[in-house]
Amino acid sequence: MSMRNLCLAGAASLLLAGAALASFSFAAGAAEESPNLGKPATPEEIAAYDIDVEPDGSGLPPGSGTAKQGEAVYAKECQACHGEKGEKGATLALRGGEGTIGKEEVKPLRTIGSYWPYATSVFAYVRRSMPFYNSKSLSNDELYQVTAYLLYINKIIGEEEVMNRQSLAKVQMPNRAGFRPFQRGD
Repeated sequence: MSMRNLCLAGAASLLLAGAALASFSFAAGAAEESPNLGKPATPEEIAAYDIDVEPDGSGLPPGSGTAKQGEAVYAKECQACHGEKGEKGATLALRGGEGTIGKEEVKPLRTIGSYWPYATSVFAYVRRSMPFYNSKSLSNDELYQVTAYLLYINKIIGEEEVMNRQSLAKVQMPNRAGFRPFQRGD
């Protein structure tokens, strides 16, 4: 290696070392000037957001409900946005659309009965996101009840069928074949 290359390599090493030292000094100074915002999350706070539900039912909480019970929950918490029986509301329809997915001649209507592949996904979405103005406010029983009602108005289950962590995972959704099968790790 020539003397010029050695000098260039040495200069580059010094520049890198200087940059590392400067960034360390800046980070140390920034830590001292921190505004002390926030706090470490407690295990209870983390658990409140650890609400994933898998298609096989893993992660479903205890509780149960029927469509008949869920009709009252729906009327109180969902109907204002989604309309009576999931149709003609101010927001997305929750029922109808059978046979519209994958048809070129028809505009697809993605509803619980025409699109969603897993009943557990309906539960998980409602649990995490609804009601829009007060998400995560429904009890586990209310979640099972309203999910049962949504499945019932889409003619997927009967009005008296009890939905719970065992039965909900067994519900066969009409469009399940429209998606790749669930495999853990995908």
